[in-house]
Amino acid sequence: MASASSSVIKDAKVLMVGAGGIGCELLKTLALSGFSDIHIIDMDTIEVSNLNRQFLFRQSHVGQSKAKVARDAVLKFRPKINITSYHANVKDPDFDVDFFKEFNVVLNGLDNLDARRHVNRLCLAADVPLVESGTTGFLGQVTVHVKGRTECYECQPKPAPKTYPVCTITSTPSKFVHCIVWAKELLFSKLFGDKNQDNDLNVRSSDAASSSKNVDDIFEHNNDEDIAQYGRRIFDHVFGYNIELALSNEETWKNRNRPKPIYSKDVLSDDLAKQNGNLDNYNACGDGLSVSAMSSLGMKNPQDVWSLRENSRILLEALRLFFTKRDKEVGNLSFDKDDQLAVEFVTAAANIRAASFGIPLHSLFEAKGIAGNIVHAVATTNAVIAGLIVIEAIKVLKNDVNRYRMTYCLEHPSRNLLLMPVEPFEPNKSCYVCSESPVLLEINTNRSKLKDVVEKIIKAKLGMNLPLIMNASNLLYEAGDIEEDMVAIYDANLEKVLAELPSPVTGGTMLTVEDFQQELKCNINIKHREEFDEEKEPDGMVLSGWTQPVSAEETKDKSISNGANTSDAPTAAESENDDDVGIVSPVKKRKLPDDSDKPNTADDAKHQKQLQVIDDEDDLVMLDGNLDGFKKRRVS
Repeated sequence: MASASSSVIKDAKVLMVGAGGIGCELLKTLALSGFSDIHIIDMDTIEVSNLNRQFLFRQSHVGQSKAKVARDAVLKFRPKINITSYHANVKDPDFDVDFFKEFNVVLNGLDNLDARRHVNRLCLAADVPLVESGTTGFLGQVTVHVKGRTECYECQPKPAPKTYPVCTITSTPSKFVHCIVWAKELLFSKLFGDKNQDNDLNVRSSDAASSSKNVDDIFEHNNDEDIAQYGRRIFDHVFGYNIELALSNEETWKNRNRPKPIYSKDVLSDDLAKQNGNLDNYNACGDGLSVSAMSSLGMKNPQDVWSLRENSRILLEALRLFFTKRDKEVGNLSFDKDDQLAVEFVTAAANIRAASFGIPLHSLFEAKGIAGNIVHAVATTNAVIAGLIVIEAIKVLKNDVNRYRMTYCLEHPSRNLLLMPVEPFEPNKSCYVCSESPVLLEINTNRSKLKDVVEKIIKAKLGMNLPLIMNASNLLYEAGDIEEDMVAIYDANLEKVLAELPSPVTGGTMLTVEDFQQELKCNINIKHREEFDEEKEPDGMVLSGWTQPVSAEETKDKSISNGANTSDAPTAAESENDDDVGIVSPVKKRKLPDDSDKPNTADDAKHQKQLQVIDDEDDLVMLDGNLDGFKKRRVS
């Protein structure tokens, strides 16, 4: 039996996606467990902040490919095995369904929901088993997904991502929330918070040692220094010099859009920069928490999206007001969503950084509702989860279906256990990914454009990368490598309202959307609706029948802290966060049948368990309620 098991392991061809905290531990464990043909994909380069837990990396590796360095490190103690590394994005066209079909099992150690969904769809299309994983702090989980036997990764609602890796925040932001976290947790804290608190705002991967020497000089404000000159110096350093420094690492930007440095002289004239505030409005800006850069500059509407110039003026004015009207607080401040000046400063700083990285700007109203936080990963949790991934991978390779487990790693014991195994759930028959059930889109077909549907629904919610959209036999839009004359036609269609397309989309229409890269097809039933609640339905459209994220509003009173602190609740977490300040990571509700398998009633409500699928290697996760009494549902 042992010999058969060894043969299964030795002959297996394994694909690992991700070489970060979990990935380093996983690659080591696979190699030491007897696996001899391992392929690993990761597009990231090594950052200084990775070194405390991603043990295959050293200081000398900073700036190099994670996948390649991890491969080289493991081959030093397992030189006879085959490890193939790819410094690339798993969503690249090279990694298509045929590529995935080459493997016996796929093991995920990813750090974002979008890539996870993509891998899930490719595994379904290739009919290759997937073992998913995630950790945050002391919490973690491993789940098994086998086509037709267990639920797929998208069968159940996933919480909206709530935290982000530190290296994403400091070096490679791609979403506005990344910029908010940077502005709030790093820049605001550095300028106005505890001067003795560690803050790696200036520590770049290529300049860690030298930059740390002059951090205090750069951010220190001398009493005899003109506040306008100080503000411009800070502006030029964080938005100009630091970006230029980041650009010097060519490897980082091979698969990413390059940011552009922004200096104060580029957006403000000298006179305007020196005398930023409106002296006529100076007395109107208030005192204490009511001090406002917007009032000082005569700007009133918090729902306006400021231009780069306006953001620059707000930033410099807010900094001036902190040092002139609230100077006694400087050095002891922490971000408070009820502090108007703090919110203005963070909004402006986040928007300037967003402009640098080509990210859409947001209004103060929107920015105030977004929070990002940083809960640092625990290396031991990553090691435990990596071990569990390998255990499940071996079961999958042996086709030991009855022993598959979803395992949750807890911070506090439940039933005297820190590892809680649960048998996998059956496929969700209403899942639009693995069961191809249609979804319903309520939309005003006389007002909404096709591009709104593509961006807000098909890409953002359904997670398709290169969609093709058809109305009956009429092709409305196609992304990807297409002929030039068709590009103009499709671009014109994007700008048309649905009802005015060459093949009109109205109430009762059924659109067919396909992504050939993912080999995914989805039908969207259109229901015309005149009005939408701007506050509750800001997209002006509502999608039903998909596994949408659980909102923080529904769950914030039901979650418990995992012991981390700074501020996603307000907790910082080295992972994904895009909700408002003071939120706790949402949980997903999942009814587990009681012993009698009776329908859910009010009396049964107390037996419901709330689990959150971890979206990230370092994501914040909440487990609410006692896990005793799980009735396990066998997969057939």
